[in-house]
Amino acid sequence: MPIKSYLAHPYSGKKDELIQALSSIKQCEIMPAQNKDLLILVTETNNEAEEDILKEKLDTIDSLKLLALVSGFNTPQNH
Repeated sequence: MPIKSYLAHPYSGKKDELIQALSSIKQCEIMPAQNKDLLILVTETNNEAEEDILKEKLDTIDSLKLLALVSGFNTPQNH
């Protein structure tokens, strides 16, 4: 189960728009920074295929200027 954390940088004046866009994606949890125009984004998906779909969704967000991966790990599922 891939879990990743990012720093999400909005375009100038677009922080609220970015919060709204990321909040609408069920695999995303966001935490706005109190003193910077920055969001902390944590994503959790069930598998690599779902992760790829999520990446495509994130790439379409117009208010997102930069998405920097901070940490990521994949918890193997027992079959």
